Amino acid sequence: MKPIGEIFFIDDETEILHACNQMFQLEGFQIKTFQDGREALDLIHQDWLGAVITDVRMPGISGLELFAEIRKISTGIPVVILTGHGDIPMAIDAMHAGAFDFLEKPSPPERLLDVARRALETRRIVLESEQVTRRVKNGGGDIRSTILGESEQAAELRKVLTSLSGIDVDVLLIGETGVGKELAACCLHELGNRSKGEFVPVNCGAIPAELIESELFGHEKGAFTSAVDQRIGKIEQAHKGTLFLDEVESMPAAAQIKLLRALQERKIERVGGSQLIDVDFRVVAASKIDLREAVKQQQFREDLFYRLNVARVAIAPLRERAGDILPIFNFYAQAMAMKFGKTLPERSRSLTEQLQRYRWPGNIRELRNVAQQFVLGLELDIGSAHDHPVNTDLTPGFDELVNRYQRQLILDALDRTGGRIEKAANLLKIPRKRLYLRMQKLDIRKS
Repeated sequence: MKPIGEIFFIDDETEILHACNQMFQLEGFQIKTFQDGREALDLIHQDWLGAVITDVRMPGISGLELFAEIRKISTGIPVVILTGHGDIPMAIDAMHAGAFDFLEKPSPPERLLDVARRALETRRIVLESEQVTRRVKNGGGDIRSTILGESEQAAELRKVLTSLSGIDVDVLLIGETGVGKELAACCLHELGNRSKGEFVPVNCGAIPAELIESELFGHEKGAFTSAVDQRIGKIEQAHKGTLFLDEVESMPAAAQIKLLRALQERKIERVGGSQLIDVDFRVVAASKIDLREAVKQQQFREDLFYRLNVARVAIAPLRERAGDILPIFNFYAQAMAMKFGKTLPERSRSLTEQLQRYRWPGNIRELRNVAQQFVLGLELDIGSAHDHPVNTDLTPGFDELVNRYQRQLILDALDRTGGRIEKAANLLKIPRKRLYLRMQKLDIRKS
């Protein structure tokens, strides 16, 4: 799937802009490049779905000055700082002030692309949580306005979420990417007795390991070199509200230990502090993989899993509730037509068949994107030729060929190692967690 949102890349060196523009476009990103940060600033607004990557030292407005101006528009817009070796302390200060990440120039392309993907995903979660909050409130508290669909699975999900919203217990949401875990978490918050408190989303996979403790627990002034001020962490920010931990399986081991203690005692200690602070918060954690399997693979703490797994809610993928595809498509198509001031096009019979036959690996999020493309009159990105041919050319594309090759490599490695993940990862010379996530993406079952 193509990354959702756009990247603004700002650097005063033309060659860097040209090279990065090509690289990001080849990877499916929407990207705009600027030599002057002020030009980018004019296009950024509070509801903008995007992320900024900027050099620090530039004529005119510097990267840090641009970052400060973006923070005035919205604190939720991710800003990645590019820096030379001598500017690293300055970049670390920016991160403690809320920058998303920093990269030392020249940065490896795969690292730059990975940070961009994580930044866009973080931005999407923040915007979706805000939109869901508005939808629930505008719908008069009716969960049907948020959890869409007429299937038995959709009805059961609404029933479970409504029941759990009134019970102050921690919840673990399990489901593939795009099934609506963020929507479910927002419903639990907005329909429950914590709705007057804050809903605080945290994408555990988007925070560098060395900063996640400060992000979650905050820090005291002087806790480290660049800690010039006290900072309130996400858990403390969620006092009397809800803390949403997305991609909780990505949390580093050290942070898992501290989170477990916070969940057990409902007390935290800021980094560099010695005072225990009482915090009244509810945790809704979400994972796209089976945490039981992650525990078996020693990638997730067993005691933390049982602490989070008080109330477990599995959200079915869209392919298992095919009867919801057309109603959800219609809902988003009508919403997009209103948003963009367009006349809703008539859906052809062939498109209806395409929508129903496609397996939707990106689930509801992918369906919503296709609805937007439909309304805007764009070419519909409905899978590859392997999943469902949208034209007469049945030759597999580059992405499909790569996926087939990776799938065969993994299957061969698993076959040679008797299905043992760790040995297969060693054979492929990749980390075990990376292999496990790749298996999830390619729908390779361990069995």
